[in-house]
Amino acid sequence: MTQAPSPQTAPNTDVVWSDASRAAHFNHWLGHLASQHGLQLASLRLASADASFRRYFRIDSALPSLDKGQRPISFIIMDAPPDKENCQPFVKVAGLMQTAGLHAPQVLAWDEAQGFMLLTDLGAQTMMQAINHQDTQANLPLYTQAVDALIAWQLSSQPDVLPPYDEALLHRELALFPDWYIIRHKGVAIDEAMRFTLDNTFKQIIATVLTQPRVFVHRDFMPRNLMMGGSKVRAATSVEAGIGVLDFQDAVYGPITYDIASLMRDAFLSWDEDFCLDVTIRYWDKARQAGLPVGDDFGEFYRGVEWMGLQRHLKVAGIFARLTLRDGKPQYLADAPRFINYIRHTCARYRELKPLLRLVNQLEGIVEPNIFGFGKQ
Repeated sequence: MTQAPSPQTAPNTDVVWSDASRAAHFNHWLGHLASQHGLQLASLRLASADASFRRYFRIDSALPSLDKGQRPISFIIMDAPPDKENCQPFVKVAGLMQTAGLHAPQVLAWDEAQGFMLLTDLGAQTMMQAINHQDTQANLPLYTQAVDALIAWQLSSQPDVLPPYDEALLHRELALFPDWYIIRHKGVAIDEAMRFTLDNTFKQIIATVLTQPRVFVHRDFMPRNLMMGGSKVRAATSVEAGIGVLDFQDAVYGPITYDIASLMRDAFLSWDEDFCLDVTIRYWDKARQAGLPVGDDFGEFYRGVEWMGLQRHLKVAGIFARLTLRDGKPQYLADAPRFINYIRHTCARYRELKPLLRLVNQLEGIVEPNIFGFGKQ
């Protein structure tokens, strides 16, 4: 019988720390976990970083896999400086997702004082990486899995468990667009007429989305945060198979259309409207059969999706500008044109939103064709 290798005790020096004291705390904490979880300390490497101050490492383990022939077991380690990141919402929402039957990371160990966390690994391939960009319809099974996970999440909803997605939060998010995208990124001073358009449109958006039924909202439910499987480990750390869900720490209790709008109007990927409609209709039909409050009129529901999506697109355009100008992460602003297109497309559909369309066109230097000018030489 082959004996499992012993945990390695030499830390990987390739992981860079700007704070020597924090590095020492980390190595001490990880060393204490090595034997219990079979950690191969020399295998520690950077897995990813996100738009926050968090970063993630992957580390291999000598623990046996549940399935013969599977790749070696690995775990994820979160590094979240406690002066910049609060891990409590992550732990809370991870528990809620586990209860809902979702494939979310399990928290195996947590040094709350230092912001270090050992998690089960949901795999290295995101849904975004699995997507077929040449054949749109080939992606329908992936989106069906995502829809099923979303419905399971929403069905587990309870009031007074997560923070409310209320008027104050919606308004703070919308304010990111003028504050960061218009003023700081575009360098445009907001005059009285522009301020009136923004205030009036924001008021209509907020009023519209606040009329929607409320459920648990992931708040960034999109292919980059959905995973295509991960390690299976024995006993207390085993998890069920299924599409994995990450980056859920900002979850709230809010409008039911938010997450399906996030899924189909992605920050980093655009689909044609026929595919968006197809998946959204499938979600709506499944959600209705499951007893979720999506209504019996798809047209009315889709209007809610579009208005909710508009709020998100305005917010994200502001966030991407802030990530570039304040946090030194210019790669995000490269996707700002996608959001401007989303905004313009939605505004063009509704008479109440035409003033915002004109404002955005002016900002972007877009001249709409004069449909009454035909026949002129």
